[in-house]
Amino acid sequence: MNMNGKHIVVGIGSGIAAYKIPELIRLLRKRGAEVKVTTTKHALEFVTDLTLQTLSGHKVYSDVFAAINDHSTEHISLPDWADAMIVAPATHDVICKMASGVADDALTTTLAAMRKPVIIAPAMNDKMYAGEALQEALATLAGRQNVDVLDCAEGFLACGTNGRGRMQEPEVLAEAVEAALTPKDYVGRKVLITAGATKEAIDPVRFISNHSSGKMGVALAQAYMHHGADVTLVMGANTVQWSPVIYHPAMHGAGSIRRVDVVSAQDMYEATTAAWQDADLAILAAAVADMTPAQVADHKMKKGQDLTNSIELKETKDIARALGETKRANQLLVGFALETDNEQANALKKLQTKNLDYIIMNSLREQGAGFGTDTNSVTVYSRKNLGESRRLPLASKEAIAEQIIQIMQIE
Repeated sequence: MNMNGKHIVVGIGSGIAAYKIPELIRLLRKRGAEVKVTTTKHALEFVTDLTLQTLSGHKVYSDVFAAINDHSTEHISLPDWADAMIVAPATHDVICKMASGVADDALTTTLAAMRKPVIIAPAMNDKMYAGEALQEALATLAGRQNVDVLDCAEGFLACGTNGRGRMQEPEVLAEAVEAALTPKDYVGRKVLITAGATKEAIDPVRFISNHSSGKMGVALAQAYMHHGADVTLVMGANTVQWSPVIYHPAMHGAGSIRRVDVVSAQDMYEATTAAWQDADLAILAAAVADMTPAQVADHKMKKGQDLTNSIELKETKDIARALGETKRANQLLVGFALETDNEQANALKKLQTKNLDYIIMNSLREQGAGFGTDTNSVTVYSRKNLGESRRLPLASKEAIAEQIIQIMQIE
């Protein structure tokens, strides 16, 4: 889903990671959300009121009794206005107060009144994060129906050490907000997605491949995770800069992505057929090589005789056909078809011959669709209704993924 028209409250605790929150606000607004900010007083020592007000387009609520507040009970009006709230950075102080019900400033009083989805993004020293009191507080919050608790990332901390305590990056936090707003209609479902390109080795240096970026497959994996599914993402070569949302170990009901990295078509065949056994749904979005060298040279081939000789090729195993042949009645199988000519005829042939339930067709002829772009436009054909199609016009690949989910709800 996108966040057009959604109201998001961003709560900022008094931690150094507050310097990253302007970027989070920008990302949320880019996704269509309206944003208001509430902070602890000391949070404004790390990021300025003017910066937050400029980026959000609203006054910052940092003082319960400030004369500039729009309402005399701002801590009540904000939760009434909001669709969701994210607390980032959620410091040791804020987390423990929230778990214990303490409400003594603008941020914690707002949290006390919040009954919509709340995302907690901890950030602190690794020793503080590992502390018993903090972990007990996180477990308490994770047990609350409206709260999603994120885990910390591991890396370099402001105190100069390396450890688990870093706040997850703004892009990941924006994904977590979107996930919190998405209906959890795939909880308990297992979804298999393939993405990216395969590489077929010619020698230790060279390979045969294609231009697939993996963006469409990753968008589908993230979308199904948002809906609560446990996703296995079999990932070939890609250009996607992406990190999945990492939830706290005590979190219940959150979707997940298990990434399996592969190189060749054979690798992808083995990983995909293994994951298919337990899957409810598979969407084959990867661009898998149809051919691979029959022999791989054990040395780098040189100009001259080595490279002027023809390279003998053989067919790779057909992943879609293999899954279609073993598909059970309760499984749904979806393929992609990227065509340059006779698009519909070729897509419908693949739909029928490989026992797919749906085929998603896109074309290299359409500007803004296909390899490497952030947008796509596709046509969806169903095995049940071969004479009908659903045209999804040009949109972001995230928006296309959400529309695909709506079309292919598991029965």
